Amino acid sequence: AQEATRDYVLHCEGEAGEAPLISVFGGKLTTYRRLAEAVLDKVALHAGEREGPWTASKPLPGGDFTPGEIITEIEKLLAAHGYVTADLAQRLVRSYGTCAHDILAGARSLADLGEHFGAGLHAREVDYLQRCEWAQSAEDILWRRTKLGLRFNETQRARLAAWLAGGGG
Repeated sequence: AQEATRDYVLHCEGEAGEAPLISVFGGKLTTYRRLAEAVLDKVALHAGEREGPWTASKPLPGGDFTPGEIITEIEKLLAAHGYVTADLAQRLVRSYGTCAHDILAGARSLADLGEHFGAGLHAREVDYLQRCEWAQSAEDILWRRTKLGLRFNETQRARLAAWLAGGGG
């Protein structure tokens, strides 16, 4: 039964040479690479040849270090951005890996990170999530991207939602 819940089903509609509609049903986050390769196989039927599987050998954005190097990455972030607390640096590196540097690029103080919504979430990170992770709502940010919803109270959530509705910073 456990394997059945991890499986996914792909359904591909469209004629050869047309852009296909590919629907994915089921699956688990832990099978995303296998799923991605299966989707690319379906697309190749419509778009032509592809070079073969490659996702297993490429890191995800920000994941260009080994798990054993995470402390070093946190230390690098702290060295580059001395105003950041150790807790914030740890959360950013654990969430975004080396892309944490992109979030903090150009900032010289906590004030440069913009409004603080709670639990270490600042406007600068929200902007990054909208730009790079396609987050659109407070729920996207708090539950689907960061899980900070576990640490936010209703007042903080409402303030973030209002800030987003108002167009941000």
